[in-house]
Amino acid sequence: MIQFILTDILMVSLGTIFYLVARSLPRIEEEPETKQNIFERWVSSDMPEKIDAAFNGFLLKSIRKLKLVLLKADNSLAHHLKKIAPNGNGKDGKEVSHFTGKPKIDFKDITVSDSGEAGAVGIEKNSESEDNQIS
Repeated sequence: MIQFILTDILMVSLGTIFYLVARSLPRIEEEPETKQNIFERWVSSDMPEKIDAAFNGFLLKSIRKLKLVLLKADNSLAHHLKKIAPNGNGKDGKEVSHFTGKPKIDFKDITVSDSGEAGAVGIEKNSESEDNQIS
C-alpha cells in the first residue's frame, strides 16, 4: 500500500512540474530568424517536391517503354526459336504447349456423331485386353 501512495505522490508532483513549465512557455521569446542561405531556402520551398514528381513521371514512362521493348524482343526470339524447332512446331511433328511442354490436343480426332452432337470420341477395343481405350 505504501508503494501505491508513493507512486501517486510522484505522479502528482510530475504533473505539477509539467503544468508550471507549460504556463511559462509563452513568456519565452523566440529568437529572430537568421538570414538563410540559398540551400536552406531551396529545401524549404516546394521545388524539391516538384522535381521529385517530375522525375517519378519520367521514370514511370521510361520503365514502361523499356518493358515494351523487352516484350517485343521476347516475342521475336520466341518466333525465331519456333522457326528453328524441328518441323517448325515442336517435337515429333506434334504441336507442344509452351507453358506445360505437353502435346496440344488434336481436335481432328474428335468426330461428330450421327445425332449431330460434337465431342464424341471414337472408342475401339484392343484384341489383347477387354479395356476400352480412347483413340
